Amino acid sequence: MIENFRLKILFALAVAALWLPAAAGNVIVKAKLDSATLVMGRQTALHIEISQDKNVTGYFVNENADTIVSKVEIARKTDGDTTDIDNGRVMIKRDFILQSFDSGMYVLPPLQYVVGKDTFLTPHQSLKVIAVNVDTLKTVHDYKPVENVPFKLFDWVPDVISDYWWVYLIVLLVIAIGLFVYLKWLRNGELPLKPKKKRLPPYEEAILHLELLKQKQLWQAGQEKIYFTELTDILRVYIDRRFGINAVEMTSSQIIEVLRTNEETRAVNSLLNSILEVADFVKFANMRTLPDDNETAYQRALNFVNETKPVEPAPDAEGEAQPEEDKQDSKEVKK
Repeated sequence: MIENFRLKILFALAVAALWLPAAAGNVIVKAKLDSATLVMGRQTALHIEISQDKNVTGYFVNENADTIVSKVEIARKTDGDTTDIDNGRVMIKRDFILQSFDSGMYVLPPLQYVVGKDTFLTPHQSLKVIAVNVDTLKTVHDYKPVENVPFKLFDWVPDVISDYWWVYLIVLLVIAIGLFVYLKWLRNGELPLKPKKKRLPPYEEAILHLELLKQKQLWQAGQEKIYFTELTDILRVYIDRRFGINAVEMTSSQIIEVLRTNEETRAVNSLLNSILEVADFVKFANMRTLPDDNETAYQRALNFVNETKPVEPAPDAEGEAQPEEDKQDSKEVKK
């Protein structure tokens, strides 16, 4: 009788051990299913609570497993939610989301939580997966009789037209408006068009820009580099338009070399050479010029433009302009 009593006590302690949380070394691990029954294909959560000291670090042995037991899958795991519970301890809560596609009764093994050299086990859990009721062929009814669909024009139109009819309508309207404008005005030349602004001749443009540069008073404000940059740009554009030389893309020495062979610029080439030489020192060597140097450079640029101004043909006895060759012939005749 005493032996039977001892066996009962041992059995009771063993059963209690299955349901009590694992606790040792100040670590307590609990696990509880959200629901002991689960419809096949649905999901349920295995709630896990871990109570431990703040300075303790642990991990689950089956952290990376995708199944907790055969035919019961771990769909996903939530991150740990840590809460301070005073006395230097924390509470960690996690969820393992379970899912099964096979009906039956499953016993979930304990989860193994390792802290240092100690391993803590959660209690066993039981999960019942219920099969889904599937409708049988007995509920299938007879087919509905065939109906005669009424005729509709859009049913015979291709989808690329019926779906984008508004795009085609806009295109047709634009074409119609353009054709109307052409027949109404353009064909007869009645629609006034804005004329292009005529550019000044090279000489007049250069004189105008030189005057505008003078009005800016750049060198008087200590901006010698900008002053000489704009001054040389005016001359480069003038040479480009006046003589057909791409002076805008040339260096100063290249411009002087090309103009040295030009009959119209040979006599005044020294003026340009002096301007470009001073300008290069100011722009690239950061040389500071005197006020007289700035005035001289401007006057030389003005003289260069005036000396290379195109000569207009003089009018003849009848008041019409006479070309230079004709004037030369007339002088020879008079002689």
